[in-house]
Amino acid sequence: MGEQDHVLPARREGGSAVDSFVEAAKRAPAPISSGRGRLIFALDATMSRQPTWDMAQALQGRMFEAAARLGGLDVQLAYFRGMGECRVTNFVSGGAGLAELMSRISVQGGATQLRRVLAHARDEARRAPVGALVFVGDAMEERIDPLLATAAELALTGVKAFTFQEGEDPAARRAFKEIARLTGGAYETFNAGAAARLEALLRAAAVYAAGGRTALAAQANRDGAARALLEQMREA
Repeated sequence: MGEQDHVLPARREGGSAVDSFVEAAKRAPAPISSGRGRLIFALDATMSRQPTWDMAQALQGRMFEAAARLGGLDVQLAYFRGMGECRVTNFVSGGAGLAELMSRISVQGGATQLRRVLAHARDEARRAPVGALVFVGDAMEERIDPLLATAAELALTGVKAFTFQEGEDPAARRAFKEIARLTGGAYETFNAGAAARLEALLRAAAVYAAGGRTALAAQANRDGAARALLEQMREA
């Protein structure tokens, strides 16, 4: 994923303008096509992410399983690490393919680059429908205004962002929650080692990407994680 053509300016809007924008984003339909759903699965691959990277690698196949009965799911892996490295893969249509891609990647020290991930998801959605963006991370080291300006542009494409935070970093919490709110998505937390929790969150997001709100509502009848995401989306 290359650098963007320009730097988005920081935005300072009044409360009423922000509220109006959130309402507009909420009304933007998720651009699910009549075929397979598409999901961008983004991960912080900086050094602190090793435990969660390993966990996500072990669990990512469940996203495909959950979406299979809804017509299937194509997933693109996006990740950042090191000194300015931010990459995306091709879309793959099976858990084994995504596992193979993830197995080639190791974590490296570096700063967060979530804005580049959001910009990529925005540009990808302008080319072809994307059902959802899922991001898993634990830190935030970027300027908040340009980050949220890019999230606002993503929202206007109809893509809902599901941001899953490991740990309790307050800067990450603020940014992740606001990205989810602006896009009409949802934010949840999990702890290191909480494989079942992360699995349930990934599964619920995949169900939404493949089948939209109706499918997520059906999943919520039997899945607490899906119910938590759906409730947030109703309140967005």
